[in-house]
Amino acid sequence: MNYLALITGTIVIIIFSWFFSIKHGRYHGIPRFFAFESIFLLTLLNIRIWFHNPISIHQLISWILLILSAYAGIEGYLLLKRKGRSEKNFENTTVLVKSGIYKYIRHPLYLSLLLLGTGVMMKNPAVLQLILGFINLVAIYFTARIEEREMAGRFGDAYLQYMRKTKMFIPFLL
Repeated sequence: MNYLALITGTIVIIIFSWFFSIKHGRYHGIPRFFAFESIFLLTLLNIRIWFHNPISIHQLISWILLILSAYAGIEGYLLLKRKGRSEKNFENTTVLVKSGIYKYIRHPLYLSLLLLGTGVMMKNPAVLQLILGFINLVAIYFTARIEEREMAGRFGDAYLQYMRKTKMFIPFLL
């Protein structure tokens, strides 16, 4: 593993987490740091085999998850930018977005990170990668739970009603 890349990437993730969340009292940035870091570590571990055995079952599953991740992330981000009327950065919306992908799930951006981490893990699902994939899963779950408390505080009963009508990550299931 390239230690310079590890150190540099970790510092960038810490700075991002501080400036976009924690500094503004948005404490979902703490567990989200661990999600970002686990995805980053998975990428560093698997980068050498990214295109190795391109038609193996692990690679095919990986690419499907990565494509779904891109869709959920792009769709969620664009809707927040377009309809959320954000203050300063796209996360600090002033309008509760309940259309598009948000009509079915509350956290498409976190779903994107979950799919991204799992997709990268599937490139080489060895023991260390499985552990990092699990860390990503747990970190994303806690990030979403903390953010839901923040959103309930920001949007009140409207957000609580929205929670009752939608699923967290997977439409109609979870």
